[in-house]
Amino acid sequence: MKVKINYKNINFKKISHNLVLFTDDRFSLSPLKKYISKLEYDYVNDLLKTSDLKKNLLIFELNSKKKIVLVSVKKNLSFSDVENLGAEFYKSINHKKNNEFFINSDSFSSKLKNFIGYFLHGLKLKSYEFNKYKSKNETRLLSLNVIGNKNKFKAEQKLRFKALEEGTFFTRDLVSEPGNILHPDEYAKRLKSLKKDGLKVNIYNEKKLKKLGMNALLGVGQGSIKGSYLVTIEWKGAKNNSKPLAFIGKGVCFDTGGYSLKPAKFMEDMTYDMAGSAAVVGLMKNLAIRKAKVNVVGVVGLVENMVSGNAQRPGDIVKSYSGKTIEILNTDAEGRLVLADAITYTEKKFKPKFMIDLATLTGAIIVSLGSEYAGLFSNDDKLSKQLIDAGDKVEEKLWRMPLNKNFDKLINSKNADMQNINYVGGAGSTTAAQFLQRFILNKTPWAHLDIAGMAFSKYGGALNSGGATGYGVRLLNQLIEDYYE
Repeated sequence: MKVKINYKNINFKKISHNLVLFTDDRFSLSPLKKYISKLEYDYVNDLLKTSDLKKNLLIFELNSKKKIVLVSVKKNLSFSDVENLGAEFYKSINHKKNNEFFINSDSFSSKLKNFIGYFLHGLKLKSYEFNKYKSKNETRLLSLNVIGNKNKFKAEQKLRFKALEEGTFFTRDLVSEPGNILHPDEYAKRLKSLKKDGLKVNIYNEKKLKKLGMNALLGVGQGSIKGSYLVTIEWKGAKNNSKPLAFIGKGVCFDTGGYSLKPAKFMEDMTYDMAGSAAVVGLMKNLAIRKAKVNVVGVVGLVENMVSGNAQRPGDIVKSYSGKTIEILNTDAEGRLVLADAITYTEKKFKPKFMIDLATLTGAIIVSLGSEYAGLFSNDDKLSKQLIDAGDKVEEKLWRMPLNKNFDKLINSKNADMQNINYVGGAGSTTAAQFLQRFILNKTPWAHLDIAGMAFSKYGGALNSGGATGYGVRLLNQLIEDYYE
């Protein structure tokens, strides 16, 4: 459903269409008397006596044209709570027809600044749909008219919400695309479009990557007829030449597992194995749109892990960009190979203040944390705390997992510097993170976010309706706003 938002100054007593009013946690109607007629007041007040007041939202149908929606605003709400209220309101409307609502901004008394902005932001995030490949796609319209004296907020606040929405939706679009459409060649092509937002985009094709010695990344993609790429995306928003913040994403556009072939029931979802890269791309778009006052670089490795006569074999040994050699014992542990070269290159090329990588890296993290938390692994306590606090604010939660030298030795190889899986089994997410840590050469603060359980939801969440979630964009934007801008 398409959402259109208007800001109007009209007499609320003349409204004959659906009306949204905010009330306290007890659904007290008396403070709202001035916004509705006496007849409407008496009718709704009577129905409230038999309503479930534990709900966040109550809808009362007055006639065929008008409903009154009461939204309960509890004390000490966070902005995330308000976003969830907006999403819940969107979920409650009839999506089979066009709708128009008038939202009375004067009816709430919350001390939270920009309450209406957060409410509408949550609603917009919830409204996302990916239906471009449906032959019958009738777009319905939800018109929201925000009225009252509290409906105005600063242009920079509007821009912030717009940037987050566009960045998140861009991420969701990328993750939702099927593998036959969004292969590495097409993905790299789409990233060129970010130049129009003011981002500097450099695309390294296979020829350039071979020259650089990125054989770990290239090995993953060598079985595909599509190309393999490393793409750097730069935003210079600070007035000085301060070290950039670096975000690195795994972009495996489709993952068969290679010769370590995945079971069919797990392979169908592997179009979203590039969600880490999509989060980085969406974040960079968001920062450029809102003209963030910080220097940031995004780096994504784009490959396709296929089976062919030219595909990488179990037992192969490759030399990474770092110079370290890797024995490939499992071709389905491919994301860490892509990230290994990307991490070392980012550290050497950009000398960042910190590096954060995002990847749908292991099924083991889903076993550990389900779809409630992403796994956080880090060599830096300060960065870890900042990430956890930012995640709690936007409800993109993180749980810190252990790193330890005893885990690290489990990936030692007899034939190379290391192997790409743990030779005794177990601790799959931790040993994957230990593997990545070996490619940090200069002790740069680093965090690895394993988002395998968070990037895609079959059932939907508070701010998404199922499918690609866009996880990571809002989390990392909050981190930047709170600590680095």
